[in-house]
Parts: sequence; structure tokens; C-alpha cells
Amino acid sequence: MHPRWFTSTIRAVGVSAALFAAGPVAAQSGFEPGRTEGTEFSAILTLDTDRLLTESAAGRAIDEELAETSAVLAAENRRIEAELTEEEKDLSVRRSSLTAEAFRAEAAAFDAKVNDVREEQDAKLRDLQARAEAARRRILQAANPVLASLMQDTGAVAILEKNTVIVALQSVDITALAIQRLDAAMADGGLGLITDDDSPSQDPAAPGVDAPTAPAD
Repeated sequence: MHPRWFTSTIRAVGVSAALFAAGPVAAQSGFEPGRTEGTEFSAILTLDTDRLLTESAAGRAIDEELAETSAVLAAENRRIEAELTEEEKDLSVRRSSLTAEAFRAEAAAFDAKVNDVREEQDAKLRDLQARAEAARRRILQAANPVLASLMQDTGAVAILEKNTVIVALQSVDITALAIQRLDAAMADGGLGLITDDDSPSQDPAAPGVDAPTAPAD
């Protein structure tokens, strides 16, 4: 009698915000602020990309924007769910006063309305997720010249993703210094990176939302 129209969408919004906001505890880097760069020479350096995205100023700004926007969307979903629940109750109450034909018509219209609203809310969630991912890609693009500069300063020939390296000296991890330099490089730019211009090239799969059903004849 009371189908869960938007429970899955609300849950997906919360999970998305939690996933984007969560990040590992910062580790000590061999290139500590204030240390003369180049004193720890290594042909191979390592970088924790997850930390770069979650601990940089731009990454933190994205997380904050995502959390705020997700909260607004979740509240909107709860409001819509409550409104549709009341509308369904009203239809059930009026059923005895309607002819079978009139009731079927109203029930069909209600089902169509709920499906349209569900698709609209799911699309909002997919769009939010896609824009956040696009913003993170821009951070990585902005980091490219920063990393190239670090390679020149240290004489390195390659930077590897830290999580793919089996074992390495902590002194070759440049994540903290990369974050410091990236923050400086992006300091003059706006950090409100989740914008309406971040349109997905292809929508990811929509989160499941239980389809409502009007009262049966």
C-alpha cells in the first residue's frame, strides 16, 4: 500500500557523498615541506592519487560541494516521496466513490506520474555524480605540470601510482609535496569545481528505485 518510491535513490545519494568524501589518513612523505628539494634522489617516485584528490584544497572543495548538493537532493527525494504517499492514500480513500473505469484511469495516471518523477530524480543523481567525476579529472589534469616539475627537480624518470607498488622506501613518496605544489598552482583559481558545464559523455547506470504501483482494481 505504501511503496518505497525513492528509498534507493536517497540511499545512493548518501553513499555517493560518503565515497567521495572519504580519504585515507595522510602519511608522512620523504619530501617534507621546508626540506631542500632534490636531496632525496630516486629515479622512480611514487604518488598516492587518492590522497591527491581527497587532501588537496581543490579536492576538499569538491567533497564539500558534493555533500551539500547531495543533502539537498536527498531532502527533495524525501519530500516527493511523502507527497506521492499522500496522493496514493487519497486515491485509495476515493476509490469507493469512483466507477471502475474512472479509478483505473486515475491509477494509470498516478503510476505514470511516479515513473516520470523517479526518472527525473535518478537523472539528477547521475548528473551530480558525473559532474563530480569531471571535476576530479580536471584536478588530475592540473596536476600534470606539477608532477613534471617535481620530476625535473628530483631527477626522476617516472612516477608510479603508490598503490600499485609492492614495496618502496617512504622517501620516494612525493604525495605530500605534490599536494602542496598543486594547492599553490590552483590558489588563484576558483575551487567551486562541480559546475553545470560538467556534462557526462555517457550516463552511468542508474541506481535502482522501486517502481510504485497504484492500488489494484
